[in-house]
Amino acid sequence: MTTTEKVEEGVSAAMEANLTRIEELSQRLINAFSQRKPAHEALNAPDPEIFASAMGAYWQQLVHEPSKIFEHQLEYWGKSVKHYLDAQQALARGKLEPPADTGPSDKRFSNPMWDTHPYFNYIKQQFMLNKTAIEQAVEDTEGLNEGQRRKLRYFARQITDMMAPTNFLATNPDALQKAVETEGQSLIDGLENLVADLEKNGGEFLVQLSDSTAFELGKNIAATPGKVIYRNRMLELIQYTPTTDEVHATPLIIFPPWINKFYILDLKAQNSLIKWIVDQGYTLFVVSWVNPDAAYRDVGMEDYVEDGYLAALREVKQITGQKQVNVVGYCIAGTTLSLTAALLKARGDTSIKSMTLFTALTDFSDQGEFTPFLQNDFIDGIEEEVDKVGVLRSFIMARTFSFLRSNDLIYTPAIRSYMMGESPPAFDLLYWNGDGANLPAKMAKQYLRGLCQRNEFAEAGFELLGERLHVRDVDLPVFAVTCENDHIAAWKDCYRGVQQMGAKNKTFIVSEAGHVAGIINPPTKDKYGHYTNDDLSSTADEWQAAAKLKKGSWWPRWERWLTKRSGKMVPARHPGDSSHPVLCDAPGENVSAIPKV
Repeated sequence: MTTTEKVEEGVSAAMEANLTRIEELSQRLINAFSQRKPAHEALNAPDPEIFASAMGAYWQQLVHEPSKIFEHQLEYWGKSVKHYLDAQQALARGKLEPPADTGPSDKRFSNPMWDTHPYFNYIKQQFMLNKTAIEQAVEDTEGLNEGQRRKLRYFARQITDMMAPTNFLATNPDALQKAVETEGQSLIDGLENLVADLEKNGGEFLVQLSDSTAFELGKNIAATPGKVIYRNRMLELIQYTPTTDEVHATPLIIFPPWINKFYILDLKAQNSLIKWIVDQGYTLFVVSWVNPDAAYRDVGMEDYVEDGYLAALREVKQITGQKQVNVVGYCIAGTTLSLTAALLKARGDTSIKSMTLFTALTDFSDQGEFTPFLQNDFIDGIEEEVDKVGVLRSFIMARTFSFLRSNDLIYTPAIRSYMMGESPPAFDLLYWNGDGANLPAKMAKQYLRGLCQRNEFAEAGFELLGERLHVRDVDLPVFAVTCENDHIAAWKDCYRGVQQMGAKNKTFIVSEAGHVAGIINPPTKDKYGHYTNDDLSSTADEWQAAAKLKKGSWWPRWERWLTKRSGKMVPARHPGDSSHPVLCDAPGENVSAIPKV
């Protein structure tokens, strides 16, 4: 057999193997889709009413002010025709080169070919023209209220993001280059990744953002030494092992959000807020919430407060012998901590000495980017879903949050995984991001209707455990940390809630970065700074204009504030006592439990 014949035989064998693999993957793909459980269609589809309103406004404008509509159309078509003619003239000259002005761009078009290759540059520029025309049409449409405009703006953005040329193989130079370089192997690997994701998520389209095999809880993530010393139906209470000979007398409890797992605060040792707090000489307790299944369908906000917050306060006071405790609440747990503080005031209970809030909303009057998800159409769909299943499943929340940053959390990872055939990175934060938790049906409805939609805590008062609670009832010393680029709890909305609190001692800062990176910002990294301004009497914009940017992490500033409220130094306390025996090592059992839904 000649060398040429051997090569041809090898190529033929490789092609046959790939075709067999594609056939196998195609069958797995069909099977994976067949496993998909139907969810209420309102969770995935926009309310037709918003498009009806937009169309009605469009026709009214066409009747009463036709020149404006025609002006928009002429501008768009004029630019599109000019763009087309410029490309045709370049071809007629026999020169395949892009125009001198390669047009606007964004990070999706980082490959130089988007500017240097005429085919890709033409596609990019036309996409940017289409995107601008759609955005302008939304902004210029009259007759819509602000809520309707935000919804229309959101869905218009989803359409333009979805139709970006980078999302399609034939118009993605990175994916095409990789396919040529690997002789098509990248496309087969991408199909393998797609099928694996669908199989893992019961037919749901959820891109795996990180390598799930790279981390092991208690080993290289969530590994700060500690013990579970109390457990009930709602939580495990972890007490961390001291690293100093002495600690502050007043203990500290952290209540993390129960939408995700607590170990966002304990990723690697280098960026662990939990480890850092312990190393500063504090007796630290952290709540690890249960991941509920359908048996928790009737668990409400009152259960999280009674069997969560109040139970943790009671047990920590017993273990440490202290009458007061300092507390921290992150995101939804900060919102609920504020409710708990108002409840304790109504009861005359002074168990909380000071309260720290991480990106916590208490006034929902401006719903910001969440406007589309807090309208009746969406919440009606949520209620139908949770009434049927018993919980709001974690993948629904993950998908909702992802669509707020669809380019970063959906399309870019999907391109790398499915078009480029790349394996997901070993990134601790993204690993945590994919490890969500469910919400009980009753609690989800109370939160969405009472707090988010009706804004009862800041307005009429939120009914809980026999009391009507208001944000103005929170009169504890408060240290509020918010994040400049937070798309979940916008800092200006957090500021408005803190302003209304009845506390005389209020500290408010804005960390650079977003909802997670702005909080998990260790001093050793010196990556993000933070803004400070002691005057909370003005508007958020005025506060920002007068604020000073401080270099580095906010952690040391907060610790200086906390140490003044943490009492004298006492001998270090080791986890548990005679009435609180050690149940297991941290991070406990809740964090890895997988409920059946």
